[in-house]
Amino acid sequence: MTITAPRDSLLDVTEEPWRVRFRREDELVEQLQSQLAGALERRGQALADGKAELGSAYKVAKDVGRSYTAVNDAIKKYSTTE
Repeated sequence: MTITAPRDSLLDVTEEPWRVRFRREDELVEQLQSQLAGALERRGQALADGKAELGSAYKVAKDVGRSYTAVNDAIKKYSTTE
C-alpha cells in the first residue's frame, strides 16, 4: 500500500499564485496578438505582391493552395496596396 500526500497541498508548494500566473500569461497573450497582427499584415502584403506578379487573386490562391476567398479577403483586409 502506497500513501501519498494530498494533491492540493503539493500544488500549493510548487505553483505561483494565480495572480502572478495570470499577469504573466496575459502579457504573453498581448505580445502574441501583436505579433499575429504584424504577421497578418505582412502576409496580406505578400499576397498582394503575388497578385501583382501573377495577375489575379485566383492565380495566387491556386499557387499557394488556399481558397480564392481566403486569399482575396486577406489582400483586401491586410495589404497596403489594395
